[in-house]
Amino acid sequence: MKQSVSLKLGQSLTMTPALQQAIRMLQLSTLDLRTEIQEALESNLMLEAEEREEVPEEAPDRAEENRPAGDDIPENLPVDADWDDIYQSGPAPSAPSADEEALWDYRQANMHTPPGLHEHLTWQAELHSFTERDAEIAAHLIDAVDDYGYLRNWPELCARLCAEHGIDESAIETVLATVQQFDPPGVAARDLAECLSIQLRQTPPDTEGRDLALAIVDNDLLELLAAHDHAALARRLDVGTDALAPAVSLIQSLQPHPGEAFSDHEADYVVPEVFVIKREGRWQVTLNPDIAPRLRINPHYLALVKRADKSADQTTLKSHLQEARFFLNSLRSRNETLLRVAQCIVEAQRAFLEYGEEAMKPLVLRDVADSLDIHESTVSRATANKYMQTPRGLFELKYFFSSHVATTDGGTCSATAIQAMIRRLVGEEGVDKPLSDSKLAEMLLAEGVRVARRTVAKYREALGIPPSHQRRRQNA
Repeated sequence: MKQSVSLKLGQSLTMTPALQQAIRMLQLSTLDLRTEIQEALESNLMLEAEEREEVPEEAPDRAEENRPAGDDIPENLPVDADWDDIYQSGPAPSAPSADEEALWDYRQANMHTPPGLHEHLTWQAELHSFTERDAEIAAHLIDAVDDYGYLRNWPELCARLCAEHGIDESAIETVLATVQQFDPPGVAARDLAECLSIQLRQTPPDTEGRDLALAIVDNDLLELLAAHDHAALARRLDVGTDALAPAVSLIQSLQPHPGEAFSDHEADYVVPEVFVIKREGRWQVTLNPDIAPRLRINPHYLALVKRADKSADQTTLKSHLQEARFFLNSLRSRNETLLRVAQCIVEAQRAFLEYGEEAMKPLVLRDVADSLDIHESTVSRATANKYMQTPRGLFELKYFFSSHVATTDGGTCSATAIQAMIRRLVGEEGVDKPLSDSKLAEMLLAEGVRVARRTVAKYREALGIPPSHQRRRQNA
């Protein structure tokens, strides 16, 4: 085969580093974006956080005059997009006074971490008059308690302790019985029934329903109670159904996870990216100005780049300058895309904002993509892990997307609206006559929504609503 050299022309899309960075930043959540910005500030000397200047109270009119051309929104638009939170700076917070700084230092100095469950149990064991051997056994038992307050792998643990100390199981259970009297009530239980039994035995003997509650717990009848089968439960205990109410109420007031109060629950904060308010009859969409600091290129280092030398420092500055410009462009593109997508969502779901869930319109990614002339994947990235604060509450942007369901008049209805209608119908049903899925389908058809019974069942289960026969037992 003869070898030859030929020239061929063609077009291809290349993912440049700048484009890759823009795509990655678009799908970052608010907290991840803050981390990304902080890392950029620390690694790139050309970037710096722009300090916000104080804006006089009489400045709004002048600010409107100085706004760049093309930013005005026509008065006849039902949804406004406030671009001011991208390009304009807000007022800076006032500096803390000396007294405020002293108070902050005092609070920091006096902050302490509350003791965990194991520390709390160990402290109680040290106050108890255990023998040396029993104190060592108690320490092993406390160490085996999990974060929920339960003693796991009891057979294995008991066998190991018996072998180490040369004692029988009854001696281990004696120490365990003492540990189970520690605070919190129900701790060191080996299963749920024992946990509830310990708590019930620590209640006053004259507590209403105590004896019947102990009979339910000690006779393995919790499954009937969980299934709300009160009639079968009453037959097993040979009591009337009315007599069960105090016992059931008492069991429901107990703590199934006694160690949960000592767990270090780190709050998972949700910061809205977009604010939606109604002002002068129009819905206005604005970005949260506090989600990220204003960034700019350091003017001092920028002046140094203009020198004509070819030193290593000059090369480093030019490299950092290019990276900084890429980063700022990606950040600006992210904000603009997010604002456009949020504005399109609000414009499509104005009925929801006005009237609630039952007015939610069908909306899919393609609808927004076609409206904004962007790709569906861009809409997906822009709505991932982003939240919108509205007068009706805080919602993830993906909440506003819902599938289409045909109606009797040839139109469409969103799945979210149908779920809201099912919730309303179930809430209005008679106590003694809960609505079946077939009946709910008939009532929805009467309201113009044609859905199958299995679709109603799927939506009902998604709402956490039990079937009609279980709701009847709960109401009995």
